[in-house]
Amino acid sequence: MRNGEISFWSSSIGAGVTRAALQGDADVDITIVGGGLTGLWTAYYLRQDFPDARILVIESRFCGFGASGRNGGWLSAEVPGNRARYAAIAEDSGRDGLSANRALTATMEAAVAEVLSRIGLEDIDCRARHSGVLTIARCPAQQARLVEEIRDAQRLGATGVELLDAEAVQRRIRVDRAVAAGFSPHCARVQPARLVHGLAAAVERSGVRVVEETTATQVEPGQVTTDRGIVTTGQVVLCVEGFTVELPGRRRSLLPMNSAMVVTDPLSDLQWDEIGWDGAELLGESAHAYTYAQRTDDGRIALGERGVPYRFGSRIDRDGRTQRRTIAGLVRAVHEMFPAAASAPVAHAWCGVLGVHRDWNTSIIFDRRTGIGSATGYVGSGLTTTNVAARTMVDLIAGRDSYLTRLPWVDHRSPRWEPEPVRYLGVAGLYAAYRFADRRELRSQSSRTSAVAGLADRISGRA
Repeated sequence: MRNGEISFWSSSIGAGVTRAALQGDADVDITIVGGGLTGLWTAYYLRQDFPDARILVIESRFCGFGASGRNGGWLSAEVPGNRARYAAIAEDSGRDGLSANRALTATMEAAVAEVLSRIGLEDIDCRARHSGVLTIARCPAQQARLVEEIRDAQRLGATGVELLDAEAVQRRIRVDRAVAAGFSPHCARVQPARLVHGLAAAVERSGVRVVEETTATQVEPGQVTTDRGIVTTGQVVLCVEGFTVELPGRRRSLLPMNSAMVVTDPLSDLQWDEIGWDGAELLGESAHAYTYAQRTDDGRIALGERGVPYRFGSRIDRDGRTQRRTIAGLVRAVHEMFPAAASAPVAHAWCGVLGVHRDWNTSIIFDRRTGIGSATGYVGSGLTTTNVAARTMVDLIAGRDSYLTRLPWVDHRSPRWEPEPVRYLGVAGLYAAYRFADRRELRSQSSRTSAVAGLADRISGRA
């Protein structure tokens, strides 16, 4: 079994450094720091609005090295963050909170279709399949939460969402102990490293310059200092998500939360006959420490969860290598959910970081005074949000008042995280509480959510 090497997705296409580093100083109109999906989508749409602009994308390793090339491959309409807080943000500025949340829902649903259309337009071979997403409940407490979540989603304008009973779930997929599932059609499966690879190529075809192995060490108005030279620039857009903590003065602005995945060898036809999953829906669950999974285009199960959710001092992993106990937990989750896959060897394990603000909300900011913008805090739901954030950033740079710039996460500034060791103890305690609550709920026939999980939600800021 391979561990790390960035990710299975990256390794399977031989992803790595393919572009030259910055060679000395440069003078451009717009600099984008970060060659993941947020940065690349921003460059993509900027080129359409500003065809003559000199645009430079700076990436410290290679495009897709971070979360964009390591995630679960969910092109989902899920709104990242806390809906109650988004409502409060809107109301603080004199707008209606419900309308603001309904606008977020509509924007994310439309964004799934937007990304799929761009994948087709640019002929990006990322194995996309618009299959929807199933959220499984495996005990009465999970089912009760799922019913409430579906009601809330419908109230906030979600379309096509439905509740499936156990029999309907069985017809789609056989997950051990599944008693119900929610289904949304607004989700597509992708191979994320292939998506980044194809988008980067499209960006370069448009005339944007992309450099790799170039690390931004300081960002100031009108200037980005790198280890390869100084870039003089009109505007700067920071698109580094979980790696934000590596920039000077930003250690506590965002928490790099860890998430890990495993992928099996291809399953046999007999195993797939037992599991089903012919529709290749994305798969989640309504547990507190939830898992997320996909059936890959070549017949594997890829499954992820938080694992060891945070490394002391906001440290980042080494090229995706994860802990043995995390791998053991992920393999156990695969076997518990899919007993038919118990004999399938695990081919690869890896991890990466996602960005979490202290209030768990996304933040998209462009300061016209300094010319510096940033998009951060996708809390693990970033594959589609990167596209929304990029189009929002382009509207902000262009000075346009649009439905995107009126969304409640625009100009939202989150509080800083606590210093260590409070930060580490808090996150470790939070996920210990969630796992304890999940175990209790799975053993119980009660439909009530564990009080431990409810308390953890309130303390963490997720509720």
